[in-house]
This record gives sequence, structure tokens and C-alpha cells, in this order.
Amino acid sequence: MAPAETHHYAIEIAGIRVGTMTAVRQPQADNQTVYTLISDVKVNLLVYTVKIYYKVINRFEGKKLMFSTVEVHTNRGDYMSKTEWKGDHYDILADQYKYKRQATETQNIDFSSSLLYFYEPLGRNKVYAEYFGDYFTFSKTTAGTYQAALSDRVDDYIYQNGRLVKIVKHNSLKNFIVRLLD
Repeated sequence: MAPAETHHYAIEIAGIRVGTMTAVRQPQADNQTVYTLISDVKVNLLVYTVKIYYKVINRFEGKKLMFSTVEVHTNRGDYMSKTEWKGDHYDILADQYKYKRQATETQNIDFSSSLLYFYEPLGRNKVYAEYFGDYFTFSKTTAGTYQAALSDRVDDYIYQNGRLVKIVKHNSLKNFIVRLLD
């Protein structure tokens, strides 16, 4: 088995570091791979502190998502999403802040947003967003730059030499920037 691959990111707002993100790809036995994303953000605003802890664990068998969990802990409550292969379909449940979705999906999910930290999404027009239990529409805007959109949410993913170096998470107040550290 290959060793784990780990990438560290800083999370910034207006050039100020407010948190960290760690992405890990861990090959397992039987052609399985576990992807883990952990982000921890704390932003002190004038009268309010925003805390967000986010953990995603995905298990792929070859190029098929078998199981995904997302847990989110914030000062506004605790939330979760779950996607699970049930033999002929996925059961999908997303219960996030101001967003809920329950669905089934019969098509194979072969690429999710956690893989974006390890692979440039060449030729992809959709990527499964574990948090939402739905697909981002994905489009290439310029060389190495992609835009992911779902409802009113838009993120930009920027790659250099096939490596994810920056994410711009568009927000009505101020954009979050996720920047590669290593």
C-alpha cells in the first residue's frame, strides 16, 4: 500500500488567516481509498465569533464512492450529511445549516469534491458535493481554473501543474480563500 498523501491549507478572509484545512488521501487494502478533509475556522467579528469545524470522510472502492459522511459543528448548531451505496442506489441525506436534501441516486458517483484536493478535474462537468448531497456543475474558465456552482453558491478552484493551490469560496460578505501551504 502507498503511504498517505496529505496537503495543508490556510483559510483566509481579507488576507487574515482564520483557520486551517487538512486533506488526506489514504490508500487501503482491496482497491479502497479513504479521503478525509478537516477544516477548523474561527473568525472574531466585532460582536460575534463564528466557529466552524467541518470533517468529511469518504471511502471509495476503485472509482466508486461507497460511503461518505460530513459532520459540521458550528456556534449555530451541529449538522451532518451522509451518502451510502446500498447495492443498486445511493441513499443521500443532507441536513446542513439552511439546507436540507433527501434523495436517492442510481448512477455511480465516481468523483466527489474531496478528490479535488488530489486530482485536477480534467474533462468533468459535474462533481458530487458531499456536504450538499448533490452535484456541483463544473466548468473550466481558464487554464487550470474551474468554477463549481450549486444553487447560489459558487467556488473557484485553481490548479498549477495539476495541483490544487487555491480555492475562492464566494460569499456575500467576504470571500473565503483556501490557500495551499505545502
